[in-house]
Amino acid sequence: MSNGIQAREGAWMTNQSIFIGEFLGTALLLLLGNGVVAGVVLAKSKSNGAGWAVITFGWGFAVLAGAYAVAPLSGAHLNPAVTVGLAIHNGDWSTVPLYVAAQLLGAFTGAVLCYLAYLGQFRANTGDVLGVFATGPEIRHRFQNLATEAIATFVLVFVILATGQTKGLETSGTGVLIVALLVVGIGMSLGGPTGYAINPARDLGPRLAHAVLPIPGKGGSDWGYAWVPVVGPLIGGALAGLVDIAVY
Repeated sequence: MSNGIQAREGAWMTNQSIFIGEFLGTALLLLLGNGVVAGVVLAKSKSNGAGWAVITFGWGFAVLAGAYAVAPLSGAHLNPAVTVGLAIHNGDWSTVPLYVAAQLLGAFTGAVLCYLAYLGQFRANTGDVLGVFATGPEIRHRFQNLATEAIATFVLVFVILATGQTKGLETSGTGVLIVALLVVGIGMSLGGPTGYAINPARDLGPRLAHAVLPIPGKGGSDWGYAWVPVVGPLIGGALAGLVDIAVY
């Protein structure tokens, strides 16, 4: 994620700082985000059964930690959909591949670190654990699922871009907090149908980790659905960039 301010005024960033920032920030995001899901759903976890509200707040805090930690390095996009939305707004695509590569690698690494943190629980658990790593729909209808992800991501990226228009947020540093709370709100309001990936790296990187990690009885990685939480958020992020241009 980004507070929409550093990312707009990021000429001072180097390729090295962008890669390090996006890698570390996205790794933190996925370590804590996948971690809260693992804690709620895995057997032998003290937070087992804590519920959806805990998951949504956990993801919000994950955004807060990842974005605040690396905003000075990269602007803290932590999400290819945010990167695409900003590129459309700014007209600068030169660093998009660098951002996305770092985000995917960071997401994979964060998911692996979550696995290591919950190693005993993964070994004690029985049954499918894909939900710890990646999203899946409650009703499998790909057009509806795609639309849900696009709409939710539009809200995310449009608000990020809109907050970048408020200069007071730039000096106060509260933009990241607003985005973190927004992620909580999206999870509570729009997360029910698909689990609200709203971030291609957040879903694809951990799904790859699930596919390669030696988790007993882990089940399949559901590659037939995997394109939805990639394409849907990219559509939503692109539309948010276009609307932001039109209204501001």
